[in-house]
Amino acid sequence: MRHCSVQVRSLLTRDELDRYNALMEVGGYLEDQNRYDLVYMVQKEIDILILPAIERLKEQSRDRDLATAEFLESLKSQDEEER
Repeated sequence: MRHCSVQVRSLLTRDELDRYNALMEVGGYLEDQNRYDLVYMVQKEIDILILPAIERLKEQSRDRDLATAEFLESLKSQDEEER
């Protein structure tokens, strides 16, 4: 089973995180039983489950990029005013 990143996991809602942990536990058990055909299906469910958290992470990144661009623009404006 592949875990998602810590950043994505931190953006899961409580319900999503509970479901994620349960699916990981089931997937781990199935791996121990060498039922990789079923592990594949569980992993696909996990991949679908984490999509909203990935989108939230992307949104945070876009917001941070926008804030950085605004900051750099304000520095440029200040520099031009000083000249």
